[in-house]
Amino acid sequence: MNGWFANVDWGDIGQACVDTLLMLGGSLFLTILVGLPLGVLLYLTADRQIAQNKLANGVLATVINVLRSIPFVILLIVMIPLTVALVGTSLGVAGAIPPLVVGAAPFYARLVEGALREVDRTTIEAVQAMGATTWRIITRALIPEALPGLIGGATITAVALVSFTAMAGVVGAGGLGDLAIRFGYQRFQTDVMVVTVLLLVLLVQAIQLAGDRLARHFTRR
Repeated sequence: MNGWFANVDWGDIGQACVDTLLMLGGSLFLTILVGLPLGVLLYLTADRQIAQNKLANGVLATVINVLRSIPFVILLIVMIPLTVALVGTSLGVAGAIPPLVVGAAPFYARLVEGALREVDRTTIEAVQAMGATTWRIITRALIPEALPGLIGGATITAVALVSFTAMAGVVGAGGLGDLAIRFGYQRFQTDVMVVTVLLLVLLVQAIQLAGDRLARHFTRR
């Protein structure tokens, strides 16, 4: 076993796993915190919705589309000054989270919008007929009815964030991606590359399994 993985420092691997999980957890939480309201606003201000506003919808959709169109590696570099201003550094776990959120929140917002569009309009109309405010319509009808889809969207976003955390290793963010780049690629240590890739695959599989089970749990039969 030692012969097969002679270049692997399991202490570094363990720390890289912790860093990856911290980046993933922190950025996913903030992505949902930002992306969910953005997705709700996109839905509510669209044509024939309860808060229809073509100007607001157009501006919001344009900003989201622009952010989604920027490759993440470029976004990492472009955001370095802003990241330093926000968290004091562009390196490590803290330095990776702002660009991860900016890269993933627009993506999740679109998934939220799609999930809300699947909600039966008769449910919304029934709540409106009872005199519910917009806030109550959102919290009592839209989000509860769309919850499985929202969880599914969060699962897809989490999987995308795993890839983003690996790419963040390019700018010294730490984690498994950083190990794969510094040792697996730059030093041609194939065993390190194999271990990091396998761990990333296992992480994605665990996220997908947990997300699918959670979505099924909240699906209304």
